[in-house]
Amino acid sequence: MARIIDRYGRRLTYVRISVTDRCNFRCRYCMPPSGIRWVPHEAILSYEEILGLCGVLEELGIEKIRFTGGEPLVRKGFVDFLYRLRERHPQLQVAVTTNGSLLKKWAHRLADLSLTALNISLDTISKDKFFYITRGGNLEEVISGIDAFRSHSDAPIKVNAVLIKDFNDNEEDISAIITFASSRKAIPRFIEFMPLDGDVWSCGRFISADNMIEVLRAMGYTRLFDEEGQNSGPAMYLQNPFTGQRVGIIAAVSRHFCSRCNRLRVTAMGEMRSCLFADSGVNLKEPLSSGDFEEVRNRIMECVAAKPQSWMGLKTSSQHMSQIGG
Repeated sequence: MARIIDRYGRRLTYVRISVTDRCNFRCRYCMPPSGIRWVPHEAILSYEEILGLCGVLEELGIEKIRFTGGEPLVRKGFVDFLYRLRERHPQLQVAVTTNGSLLKKWAHRLADLSLTALNISLDTISKDKFFYITRGGNLEEVISGIDAFRSHSDAPIKVNAVLIKDFNDNEEDISAIITFASSRKAIPRFIEFMPLDGDVWSCGRFISADNMIEVLRAMGYTRLFDEEGQNSGPAMYLQNPFTGQRVGIIAAVSRHFCSRCNRLRVTAMGEMRSCLFADSGVNLKEPLSSGDFEEVRNRIMECVAAKPQSWMGLKTSSQHMSQIGG
């Protein structure tokens, strides 16, 4: 199997693919109050184009693909597409990130796919706070979706919470998320608020990993270690020595993990980016739509060659997180 190794010696094995820029939530750290202008359906990658892309990626040595949005489950035919992908590429590790609001409807079929992992974006388990941060989301729908999936599957679940100062950064809120995740045999992970989008990011709302660790240590979490394995994620973990519960922290800003970054990402419009913070990438939709897979390979390697050593100092993207596929 081929391997993709960038100019800094990092082996790239993981690609995140956004299947839609659309979402049924309007999370305050993801979109401006007015929302965003949706991309026309004909401008996003078709499922056939994504299948073709996955084939090229596997040939190049990519081992894991995560599908994101927006919210992937709002796109018609997404779960059927995953079944086709599994049929064509059974060796690929397949993961999905979702806000969980539509999960209940698809829980049984998703469970049958033997997903490598399911990540749920869930910043609070307070009904009122959830309604506020999502601008109208229903927390009970998310909880019932998680419970439905767990009742059908033992696949790893991670509950991801972006911590925001004076919103969900206190010990009570953090403890509640940990307790909730633990009761569903899921791993909670707390994420730094990333300065990706000036329309929604605020330095005054930023909570650093050091602040998170301080709160967790006060709660009895002591051991600090990195996730292991070639396809391990960006989180570092603390563990409670008495309960064994693990809690992850993703320090994308204060302790960036660029030196071990193993990923590329593809927007719903088919633009491959070498870094979440990059302002541009390479267009894969054009050669994918014409079936020119050799040109797809060439453009992927062009993107790899442009992968920066670190996101620090980059001119950050003008697009919102939902458009890039965070």
